[in-house]
Amino acid sequence: MMKKILYVILILGLIAGCIAFWGYNNIFTPNTSFSDKEYELKVPNPSSYSDIYGLLKSNNVLQNAPSFDRVAGWMNYKKDRVASGRYLIKKDWNNREIVSLLRAGNQKPVKVIFNNVRSMDQLAGLISKDLAVDSITLAGYLSQPEVLIDLGFSKETVMTMFIPNTYNMFWDISSKQIVSRMVNEQKDFWNKNDRKAKAAKLELTEVDVYTLASIVEKESQHGPERPIIAGLYLNRLKRGIPLQADPTVVFANGDFELRRVLNKHLEYDSPYNTYKYSGLPPGPIYMPSIQSIDAVLDYDKHDYIYMCAKPGYGTKHAFAKTLRGHNKNANEYRSWLNKQGIR
Repeated sequence: MMKKILYVILILGLIAGCIAFWGYNNIFTPNTSFSDKEYELKVPNPSSYSDIYGLLKSNNVLQNAPSFDRVAGWMNYKKDRVASGRYLIKKDWNNREIVSLLRAGNQKPVKVIFNNVRSMDQLAGLISKDLAVDSITLAGYLSQPEVLIDLGFSKETVMTMFIPNTYNMFWDISSKQIVSRMVNEQKDFWNKNDRKAKAAKLELTEVDVYTLASIVEKESQHGPERPIIAGLYLNRLKRGIPLQADPTVVFANGDFELRRVLNKHLEYDSPYNTYKYSGLPPGPIYMPSIQSIDAVLDYDKHDYIYMCAKPGYGTKHAFAKTLRGHNKNANEYRSWLNKQGIR
């Protein structure tokens, strides 16, 4: 009788050992099939466990999909609503590590970089390239009158909310969350380096500075010139002289391939045409770099009120204090344009 009991105990022990071994393998055996160091899994919002399981199977992320499914059940991850986001699954991770990552919602942020932008539609497209949000959805949200009024912007000035930089954002961030983040970033930007105080000293709003910086940005790609150009336009604003900035004419005409601004372009009736209308245009014509914004705030003090591109294909300018000096510079530049056949 004792032998039979010992035999049964032995059999049960073997069975328990096999079950334990089987369970251990399900949980702790590496279960990835990709060769790279990590796999980027993007989980849309909303998603269920079955959606994630389908993504993992269809993209051949797992060596043994059924074992993952079992462990997900044991770890109480099989739910109708799971955390969305961008997750990085490491090579040779086991089921427990993968489920723990997804269940905790420990997603990795995305680096979102934007600069060199002319329009809000272009900006929305640039942002949506790296995030789940659709560009049309984002642009539409930013064009809603009630949203703009609540934020204190207009359709002409809304771009001034966006300071060009690199931002870490979660892949599944919403349009509203993006805008909230940008509002906070904008406030932080203007509170740094005495920027708000410098703008006030110039008797300009933050929107004004951003708008003027956008003109300075398009006038010259030569960084050291930008504080000089900023000072020139500030001189014109103080004296009530129209800015007469060619980049605003290009923007008003909508021909961004324009190489030479002619009289017919100057006649185009638009509040952005600073040959026709004094003061700053209604909003920025481009997203200026931080360098150009700071060039306005830390402008060079001088008496220049005229500028003209120098002959050649560089980006430098000739500056003048008098109309006579400017005409001389302009004639030299026009002569060079004609010789190059640039019409």
